[in-house]
Amino acid sequence: MDGYTVAWLSWLGLFVVVEGKALLNKRDGDTLSEHVWRWFATTKTKTRETEQPSGWVRLRRFGLLAFMGWLTAHFLTGGRF
Repeated sequence: MDGYTVAWLSWLGLFVVVEGKALLNKRDGDTLSEHVWRWFATTKTKTRETEQPSGWVRLRRFGLLAFMGWLTAHFLTGGRF
């Protein structure tokens, strides 16, 4: 096992610990999903229920969609995309 494998496995292990703790404590706003939803303004709040998203919010959401699409294609094609 080389250093990069150890580093990636360590990163994955740390993620599992942090996410696991966040899932078990039942508080709002501590899991990765909840952070992504807040960062990209994908959840509705009472003040935003009837408002149209701003251009900045739409750009952030498009960036997330484009990144996730690329990452999925990248993994499924073995890095050819």
